Amino acid sequence: MKTAMRARDSARLSTIRLILAAIKQREVDERIQLTDADVLSVLEKMIKQRRESIAQFEKASRNDLADAEKFEIGVLSAYLPQQMGEAELAQAVAAAVAESAASGIKDMGKVMAILKPKLAGRADLGQVSNLVKSKLSG
Repeated sequence: MKTAMRARDSARLSTIRLILAAIKQREVDERIQLTDADVLSVLEKMIKQRRESIAQFEKASRNDLADAEKFEIGVLSAYLPQQMGEAELAQAVAAAVAESAASGIKDMGKVMAILKPKLAGRADLGQVSNLVKSKLSG
């Protein structure tokens, strides 16, 4: 935050303030000290909200607002761990399917229950869900 203030980067500074406010809000609401995993879930939720906003803004031809949201996603993503690659993700899905002995789409919940804690913050769970669905149906 101090770096953004010194650089007079107001857009980055406001996004960092949003992050800190969201973390503090969750701590106050739940009366707990957030762990690293909890902070990652807050960041993921914020990114998801911005992706939904971008879709709405683009539908309404408000590219200026969509660009602002895309910038915020870039700032938020900088605080997440390194994202997994496609091959690494496919390998994790295959391992989880084998571990859960999933035989069809009805076992998707079992597979996602194994993957969710392992991939938190390192992969888009919507993308993971699609991979699991295609793996189990195919």
